[in-house]
Amino acid sequence: MAADRPLPDGVAPLAANPATHTVRAVLAQVARALSEAGVRAADSQAREIVAALLDVGRHWTALHGDDRADDMLLARALHAARRLARGMPFQYAVNRAAFRRLTLQVDPRVLIPRPETELLVELVLEVTAGARGGVAVDVGTGSGAIALALAQEGTFERVIGTDISTDALVVAAENAGALAGALRAPVEFRQGSLLRPVADVRARAIVSNPPYIAFDEAAALPPSVRDWEPVTALLSAEQGLADTRALVRSAAARLEGGGLLALEVDARRASLVAEMVSADAAFLDVSVRFDLTGRERFVLARRREWS
Repeated sequence: MAADRPLPDGVAPLAANPATHTVRAVLAQVARALSEAGVRAADSQAREIVAALLDVGRHWTALHGDDRADDMLLARALHAARRLARGMPFQYAVNRAAFRRLTLQVDPRVLIPRPETELLVELVLEVTAGARGGVAVDVGTGSGAIALALAQEGTFERVIGTDISTDALVVAAENAGALAGALRAPVEFRQGSLLRPVADVRARAIVSNPPYIAFDEAAALPPSVRDWEPVTALLSAEQGLADTRALVRSAAARLEGGGLLALEVDARRASLVAEMVSADAAFLDVSVRFDLTGRERFVLARRREWS
């Protein structure tokens, strides 16, 4: 990042003294800005911001305080600090989110990837570990988190992510481009609702974290979620089950025999989703799996072999 690039309005450059062009100097200015804005634990938040922008571990700044920094790092960090002070979620403020082995670009066009969804990927990898090839489909891909993680860690021949939001697909494509060198399988993104974009596909795995919050539950969501994250990725009709029900109805036709259906669901409705899947004669081995807090969070099933 060149120091002579123009800085955003209101951002003063680092002092002319080269000794102040350090990571420590950036941290001090960012912490001061956060403190003046009333943000708690300003020093800790400043370290988190700088570490995220540099894509390093949170303790890196303590070991590299004397490393040279530039005005653009300061500008980006102060910009993130102002966003954070407005209540923007941290991941949006820094435009970064960690997901398994990946660092993804995120902004309010896409849902912030959650640890629960990392576990969904882990379950898919475990169940599909004994076979190679085939297609994995990530329905409602958002930032591309699930699709890209499966392409990096799985044994699929290719991965397809679908989303109804063209804005989300722009973010997903940017992430795929940035991470191309780390992927073991090609990733393609298609626009459309649920499985409609993959009518030509027989998949070895269909994976999804669909919208599952009921509309009348939106007011109870934390402000950091309700006020910032995309409504289409959060809320679903029919008490949060409409998208999941539509996906289950169409999944069997898109799965190869023995293929896996893996869904992240609302813990309060996991049993309802499991019953929904079990009611479809095309599926067997339906199971509910728990997240790290012991809540019923995932529903897995196998497509019966084609007759």
